[in-house]
Amino acid sequence: MKRLIAATAMVATGLSVTAAKADEVFVGHLMDITGATGFIGKFYADGVRDALSYVNTHGGIDGTILDSESVDYAYKVPQAIANYKKWRSRNEMIAMQGWGTGDTEALISFAAQDKVPVYSASYSGHLTDPTAKNPKTAKPAPYNFFYGASYSDACRAMVQWAAEDWKASGGSGKPVFSHIGDNHPYPNAPKEACAEYATELGFEVTEPVVVSMKPGDFKAQCLTIKEAGTNYGYLANLGPSVVSLVKSCDTVGATPKWLANIWAGDVETLKTVGDVENYVFPAMTSFWTDEGVPGMDLVREISKMSDSSGEQFRTHHYIRGICSVYYMKEAMEWAKANGGITGENIKAGMYARTDWVPKGLEGVCMPATWTAEDHRGINTVNIYSGSAKGGEPTVEKLTTVTLPRRDDWLGY
Repeated sequence: MKRLIAATAMVATGLSVTAAKADEVFVGHLMDITGATGFIGKFYADGVRDALSYVNTHGGIDGTILDSESVDYAYKVPQAIANYKKWRSRNEMIAMQGWGTGDTEALISFAAQDKVPVYSASYSGHLTDPTAKNPKTAKPAPYNFFYGASYSDACRAMVQWAAEDWKASGGSGKPVFSHIGDNHPYPNAPKEACAEYATELGFEVTEPVVVSMKPGDFKAQCLTIKEAGTNYGYLANLGPSVVSLVKSCDTVGATPKWLANIWAGDVETLKTVGDVENYVFPAMTSFWTDEGVPGMDLVREISKMSDSSGEQFRTHHYIRGICSVYYMKEAMEWAKANGGITGENIKAGMYARTDWVPKGLEGVCMPATWTAEDHRGINTVNIYSGSAKGGEPTVEKLTTVTLPRRDDWLGY
């Protein structure tokens, strides 16, 4: 490995190159480990960094090294944009591993103009329409990719499960659905799309309940949820905010079935809540503790890049970071074999395969297909139920939902 620069502090450490060399290309890495989403952002960031390191120590992109710099932008959009511009002008950035919804959506036009593929950890449905085919699409996003179902599709899948759950549990009348989250691009991303589908499935949809992404006493919001008779509450925030909400609601007797977005559903959150039941969330990879999954052997080897013992527990957020890097890696390999590693060729490489699973990650990353007109790589959602008692979490799989690729859902 020639150079792989990783930062663990507020600002990146180490040096970065001023110009790409023939045998290396630059990949920027934005992460949040200290900001509003740092509670789980640190796990995803570790997955990305370990995967980038592992790729380099095993030959890079058929001999081309990935020069990389990881910067903690603390979930601040201006800082993310400044780093993007710095990397583009000083480092000739060829691709970027990104993070949040606000910054990724703010960078859509920059990435398209510069022809820089951005692999985000934002799964906003707004990033899935590369040509603005859907009139509802705010702006085309031809250079945006992410691994997993969009926030909108994951929420739609859980609402579809909830409709069946309502019937199976003998519920009468219309079940009540509430979106609960901050007025912010990330929690807002699926709000309208999911509410529309809930209405389509026969739910009564309440006004959204606004809850800060910062932790606090949310009893007032919980009383609103209780008075509305919410049966299924979609948790659009994550981390300490969600923990505060669930605990606050428990104290006032507001205990709907929680439908968490993918960043709010994990073992760490369940442990921190302490005591909870009916906590439903999506997952897009295997879990660290799964046995008999072929691709977990590679995940465990990658994990040793920052934990030589190989014993450190990894969340599914960490594993999704690995998947994101490996789709980029194989698109770069395709690009190198078809004209060179440029942004345009990497983008073309993302369309070169269907039902695509990166080599060595079979059973870990779900099969994905991107096309020039549809960046919804995955429309299948695995749904799990979590509970915790005394801080001891348990998780079980409920079902798998495969959604149709409706044109009116593209980019939305």
